Amino acid sequence: MSERLQPGDTAPAFTLPDADGNEVSLADHRGRKTIVYFYPAALTAGCTKQACDFTDNLDVFANAGYDVIGVSPDKPEKLAKFREKENLKVTLVGDPDKKVLEAYGAFGEKKLYGKVVTGVIRSTIVVDEEGKVERALYNVKATGHVAKIIKDLGI
Repeated sequence: MSERLQPGDTAPAFTLPDADGNEVSLADHRGRKTIVYFYPAALTAGCTKQACDFTDNLDVFANAGYDVIGVSPDKPEKLAKFREKENLKVTLVGDPDKKVLEAYGAFGEKKLYGKVVTGVIRSTIVVDEEGKVERALYNVKATGHVAKIIKDLGI
């Protein structure tokens, strides 16, 4: 079980491929606040709802100084299909070896339909301009989560 991040922790650095195979690094977003959200799988109902909510609110986040990056264990090819099918604008990156998911505490035991399984824990980490964790939210719901973040951040 990986350690969960706490406010004040340094956000683990990462460089992962996006849907087009281009490298995206957290360091590229230094100087802006970044919302890094972790989701189990592209092209599934809950994850689609969440990605569409982030896409629909990208301007709201951008105008408030936030970038958004979605991370899943999917390969770039699947992310590209997901982006095309749902017309997503949010940056999606793949972490097939789950190293970043683990570093962020977003991979481990969770309950799924009453059973304990190992997998991606739907999580959202808000990273400040200096690369420190501002908020660390774990076991979030796919539906309504983006609206809650906007409210909690006072955007």
